[in-house]
Amino acid sequence: MLSETECQHLLTALVDPVRHAGDKIMEIHARGVVARKKPDGSPVSEADEAAEAILLQALADLAPDIPVISEENADSHSLAPSDEFFLVDPLDGTREFLRPDGNGAFTVNIGLIQHGAPVMGIVFAPALDRLFHGVVGLGASEHSGGRSRKLEVRPVPLRGAVAMASRSHRDDQTNDWLAANGITETLATGSSLKFGLLAAGEADVYPRFGPTMEWDTAAGEAVLRASGGMVICPDGTPFIYGKPEYRNGAFIACAGFRMP
Repeated sequence: MLSETECQHLLTALVDPVRHAGDKIMEIHARGVVARKKPDGSPVSEADEAAEAILLQALADLAPDIPVISEENADSHSLAPSDEFFLVDPLDGTREFLRPDGNGAFTVNIGLIQHGAPVMGIVFAPALDRLFHGVVGLGASEHSGGRSRKLEVRPVPLRGAVAMASRSHRDDQTNDWLAANGITETLATGSSLKFGLLAAGEADVYPRFGPTMEWDTAAGEAVLRASGGMVICPDGTPFIYGKPEYRNGAFIACAGFRMP
C-alpha cells in the first residue's frame, strides 16, 4: 500500500503523462473527431483510446504492481476490486468533446483507491489548461497558465450555496434536490471538471442522481477530499468504491456545503 509520501511522488511523476494524453486529445480534436458507439450506447473516439494508451503505459512503468481499471479496457471491468487500485478515465466528458459548441469541459483522469476511498487524483482539462491534483492528507493544487496555487474549498457564501450541475445529464431528481435545499444558483458544465471547480472554491455542492461509473468520479473526488471537501450518498452514508461493475449510485459532492 502506497504511503502519502509515495502517493505524492507518484502524482508528480504522472503529471507529464497526463499532460501528454491531453495534448494528444487536443491534436485529434483539432483535425476532427469521429466517434462510434460502445455496446452501452455511450460514445468513444480515437482520442479516448490514444489517451488511454499513454496513461496505461505510464502506470505500468511507474506502479506495475497496482491493478488498473480503465474505462476503455473492457477486460479490466471484470477484475475484482483489491485493497488498492487505479481508476482511469482517459477522456471524461466525451459528449462535451464532440459538441460543436463545446466549452472545453472534458478531462483526463487518474484516481488511486485505497480501502474503498480515493486517496490520490489528477484531473486535467486540456482545452482550458487547468490541471487539478491532490493527495488526501497532503493537500490539493491547481496548475494553470504556468502558475500554481493551493486549493481549499470555500465557506458557503452568505447569498447561498452555488451548485454545479451536469450540462448533459441534469434531471428532475437533481432539480427537486436543489429546490428542497433552497439552492437557486447553478453552474452548468461537464465531466469531472465539476469536482475541480468545487475544490477551487468556485461552487459549493454537486448533486448527482443520474448514472456514473467509478472512473468518472475517483480522480475528482480525491482532489475534492484533498482540498477539504467530501462525497457522500444522499442519505449521508459514505460513498464507497469497488462496487459491483464499478457502477456508482447517487451522490452529493460537498465543498463547503453540508447536508442539513
